[in-house]
Amino acid sequence: MNLNNVIFIMGVSGCGKSTIAQLLSKKLDIPFFDGDDFHPQSNIDKMSSGVPLNDDDRHGWLVTLNELAKRQLEDSNCIIVCSALKKSYREILNRGIQNQVKWIHLAGSFDQILGRLNKRENHFMSSNLLQSQFDTLEAPENAFVVNIGLNPEDIVEKIANKIKMKSEFGLFGLGVMGKSLSRNLAQKGFKISVFNREEKGTEEDVAINFKKAYKELETTQAYSDIEAFVNSLQTPRRIMLMVNAGKITDLVIKDLIPFLSDGDILIDGGNSNYLKTKDRYDYLKSKQINFIGVGVSGGEQGALIGPSIMPGGNKETYNLIKPYLESIAAKDANNLPCCTYIGEEGSGHFVKMVHNGIEYVEMQLLAEVYTILKAMGNNPDEIANILESWKAEADSYLLGITIDILRKKDGDDWLVNKIVDKAGNKGTGNWTTIATAQLGAPSTLIASALFARYTSFYKEERLWASKNFNINPSSLHLDLQDVLNAYQFARIINHYQGIKLISEAGRTYNWELNLSEIARIWTNGCIIKSDFMVELIPILKTDDNILKHATIINKLKALKPSINKVVSQCILNELTASCLSESVNFLNAYTISNSSANIIQAQRDYFGAHTYQRIDDDTGKFHHTNWN
Repeated sequence: MNLNNVIFIMGVSGCGKSTIAQLLSKKLDIPFFDGDDFHPQSNIDKMSSGVPLNDDDRHGWLVTLNELAKRQLEDSNCIIVCSALKKSYREILNRGIQNQVKWIHLAGSFDQILGRLNKRENHFMSSNLLQSQFDTLEAPENAFVVNIGLNPEDIVEKIANKIKMKSEFGLFGLGVMGKSLSRNLAQKGFKISVFNREEKGTEEDVAINFKKAYKELETTQAYSDIEAFVNSLQTPRRIMLMVNAGKITDLVIKDLIPFLSDGDILIDGGNSNYLKTKDRYDYLKSKQINFIGVGVSGGEQGALIGPSIMPGGNKETYNLIKPYLESIAAKDANNLPCCTYIGEEGSGHFVKMVHNGIEYVEMQLLAEVYTILKAMGNNPDEIANILESWKAEADSYLLGITIDILRKKDGDDWLVNKIVDKAGNKGTGNWTTIATAQLGAPSTLIASALFARYTSFYKEERLWASKNFNINPSSLHLDLQDVLNAYQFARIINHYQGIKLISEAGRTYNWELNLSEIARIWTNGCIIKSDFMVELIPILKTDDNILKHATIINKLKALKPSINKVVSQCILNELTASCLSESVNFLNAYTISNSSANIIQAQRDYFGAHTYQRIDDDTGKFHHTNWN
């Protein structure tokens, strides 16, 4: 169902707002209201005495018009005439209905309007107040501007054509995610334009055929020509790029720039590197084009029914696209959108990158659990049943889909048994590992999960090695509760490391990140949503280090004997459990009061004169020794 819209016709007194509104009301067959009719008597008396209204005078009047708009929007479209001269006034009028407001600015010169004003009779506002209106006027950035020099019928025709023909949001790229997001936006009532390139003989009429395939896209405009696509959008144009990260994104931006105008907004919804997002932001800023990097998680289905969305960039620019992103996002337990402003520059893509790093580990841990349960003599159906029983204590999206995967049959066998054991990746795990090294944060599990995938890819070498090293994993005898406990232990460490990495990036790049809010938007719509993520929301309100929280400390203490047992048995029985093993190794290293790093520092001083500090010197002075 399409959302209703309110058309605010603005401009200084005497520009013809009421006349145009009446004509437009008849043409579009929708009601109109003159804002002047809603002034309190105190405002009318003040203006009649020749005294300009101040902001306090106008505030209550603007709130009244906002409430009028909200009431009307429940049933129909409408037109409201209001001078709305200041940006702050328009913000009050927009409040709560931003994505349903269309602004029309009737503009003219002082002399032009003064001549008109002097011809009016029986109006409470005298012509000597006109200069104060021009002095007050702050030209809107996102309004359709019409010159009042045209005759009224032509003005109305231009406005009607603008409102009818222009889409409010554009999607560039109709891959899996682009198509799902387009349908999501259309289902929420937004009028959109979609674009996809054409390749003769291979990809033809992609956008048009996509529009024809879904009823909700009936009012969508479909294009294969970039200029026509850009021109179909209201200004400032809001264009979301759903293309492959890397050089393709830069090529698309290059193709779009000639057709864009100052103030237009490009939104990169792909898995771009956060450093490239910063570069693109700076480059486009020099061309007066706004740029927002948006992380989108949830896959094809999530993008359609509600993903988790992580936008980063200039906050004022974000506010211009906020209604669209929040409308299509998943909703949390309190029905709030799983979309929040992350921070400046490439922070949105950074947070999405770390989300993917946490995802790598969660997937690897489930793969290791599968290996352990298989070594205990269980077939895929039995493993699925065991994992199903874990939902009460450790439910998550990835646990749920793993259960479905294990139950899927292909003929007489389980499909998982027929899948080649080579895990691919698209680069985000690699970027996260590089980032954690650059920032000096010990996200060791993400690196372990990444290298486990890399190792898996050497299938031919592994086949050769399995014959020549004679390492044959033997059956395991473990308590199922211990396996669950080990899994929960490793997941806590994974979330600590991922969140800590985000926190370190925030400090390094001066991003003001709200970690609790980030956890909240990860509670639905995304790949790493889980019951544990919900637990982290209040914890992260008090500290960015979840290992300082009493609840987490007590959990890890209770779970540690189990992971010690599981990891040691895996090693003794020659079974790989890289992330389970690394999680306990990390906590052992993290919690030891006196580590072996003193040896390393002595070695560094020996060969490189890098100096060291002494435990018996409270001054913090650095020392050097001639070790020979």
